[in-house]
Amino acid sequence: MTAHDYMTKALDLARPWLGRTSPNPPVGAVLVDSAGRVLSTGVHRKAGERHAEVEALEVAGPAARGATLYVTLEPCNHTGRTGPCTEAILRAGVSHVVFGARDPNPNVAGGGAERLRAGGVRTSQVMKEDAEYLVRFFAHHARTGRPWVRAKMAMSLDGRTATRMGASKWITGPEARRHAHRLRAEVDAILVGVNTVLADDPALTARTPEGTLEPLRIVLDSTCRTPPGSAVARRGTLIATTGRAEPEARRRLEEKGCEVLVLPKKRPAHALLDELGRRGVLSLLVEGGARALGTFFDAALVREVHAYVAPLIIGGEGAPCAIGGEGAGQLASAHALDRLQAEQVGPDMFICGTIT
Repeated sequence: MTAHDYMTKALDLARPWLGRTSPNPPVGAVLVDSAGRVLSTGVHRKAGERHAEVEALEVAGPAARGATLYVTLEPCNHTGRTGPCTEAILRAGVSHVVFGARDPNPNVAGGGAERLRAGGVRTSQVMKEDAEYLVRFFAHHARTGRPWVRAKMAMSLDGRTATRMGASKWITGPEARRHAHRLRAEVDAILVGVNTVLADDPALTARTPEGTLEPLRIVLDSTCRTPPGSAVARRGTLIATTGRAEPEARRRLEEKGCEVLVLPKKRPAHALLDELGRRGVLSLLVEGGARALGTFFDAALVREVHAYVAPLIIGGEGAPCAIGGEGAGQLASAHALDRLQAEQVGPDMFICGTIT
């Protein structure tokens, strides 16, 4: 096996933990002896628990001496909830550390590899792009102070999210809806507009085989029209509103346990992301409706797109489309996607990519 093979294994170990380790990034590790045999593996499962490198070293025990450690992220060289991984690596006697992405935290970048080299451990880097993509939530937050924004939509082949009479359940099939809950499980927060709440009364939970997860729920609601008896209000939600909201409407929602956040008139979406970033939210899924999605696309805040496309033609000028807002004036200013992936999910197609 090659260095690429071992790092691919480490990446595969870490991917299922995307979002589960927040505010830490997902990390996988593979420890290999001088003959190329895998001694042990490790994965980071939850903030505050042992890191992937430490898990792999503890499983291997004395056999780690002289081995090569493949890890998706440069080992940390600082003390947080756990001790520095660099010191554990040095104590174990590992001879070579191969990492994928450098630590994007501006306060510690480069420190891990430098500390290992100072301790006599050889370091090298492989599969940089794939490893950086794995930690994109964490890295984006470290660089900008804001969460990484995913946009998710379900639509017909002609881009409609409902008929002209408002019928929308269900455009996509049950397989696509189950698939979408995996996206919810990977993020810290889910956002919808108030019209989606009024039309569908969503709970905004993530139902997985392991159980139901409760990401932070956010409703864009400029005048606090969210019903106090709605599913989101009953479960506790952040209502992002404006100064136009009546005090009584705000009070009713706060009595239900909601938090009401008044956004400024200028650049409200930016202000919301800044506040979420200060709260340690690394990732946000914007699910709709068209107006909410348009707000984030027009502000150039969307970093990733997930679209479910049903093999249906709805038609009609009065049928709502997936994304509202002003949109692009010229094709050159349209949002182009990179790292495209496509797969069939039941009868529907799932297409995703990052904004270039």
